[in-house]
Amino acid sequence: MQGVPGQFDDIRDRASFRHLPDIAGVELYHAHIARYAFEPHTHQAFGIGAIEQGTERFRYRGAQHVAGVGSLITMNPDELHTGQALTEDGWRYRMIYLAPELLENLTGESGRFFGDVVHNTPQQARLTLALIRQIASSHDTLEQHGLLLTLAQSLIPLRQTNASSAIAPRLLQVREYLHDNYRQPLTLETLAQVAAMSPYHFQRQFKAAFHATPHQMLMAIRLWRAKALLTQGVPPAEVASASGLSDQAHLTRAFAHRYGVTPARYQKQVRR
Repeated sequence: MQGVPGQFDDIRDRASFRHLPDIAGVELYHAHIARYAFEPHTHQAFGIGAIEQGTERFRYRGAQHVAGVGSLITMNPDELHTGQALTEDGWRYRMIYLAPELLENLTGESGRFFGDVVHNTPQQARLTLALIRQIASSHDTLEQHGLLLTLAQSLIPLRQTNASSAIAPRLLQVREYLHDNYRQPLTLETLAQVAAMSPYHFQRQFKAAFHATPHQMLMAIRLWRAKALLTQGVPPAEVASASGLSDQAHLTRAFAHRYGVTPARYQKQVRR
């Protein structure tokens, strides 16, 4: 695609994704990032991972966090976050993304979420890295199930009962509206009407509640939808309009800025 790089500008930056062919709801991610800065994005899954080398800085729930070797990272679904290197040579890390229903089935617990996003627990971080590596290298479905169970059970002490949300119901309603209407061209005035607020007051309240502007959340939802379509095998040329983006160039640029790979490369990785 003219004007859109098919890979990172820095040769040290690379990322790869993998899905398990016989277990739904699992995405494996391995990356080394030196110069790239990820724009706000989200995963409709629990993200669990650890740093193999270097240090990362990222924004999550409105605060800056730092994670280095020995840090365990636990993210909840639908939480926007960024990411960039804090060390000269970047950071290398592995993540596993588990669909909420899968993690609930593995732990036997529902309605629980992670409290902290970074845990200074070197032993558990090493265990998590080892388990993610084993899951990624295994081609035995029964073994993968066992490894996922071990990983999920190790996380139970870090999960807490979901507290009642402090976010105003009308702002939650706007978030649902974004999920339901992500393919439509949306305006600030339209979203403000859903919230029954004046436009600028609504925008301030929305950012205070979700630590992102309405546009950033909308783009995160669109790109998550694009990932799902690419996983299903929908050609990238058709994914743009199906996910509410203007054209394939827009999709390619936005997808790479949030996930570190182009849509075509992502699709090839997860469907091989």
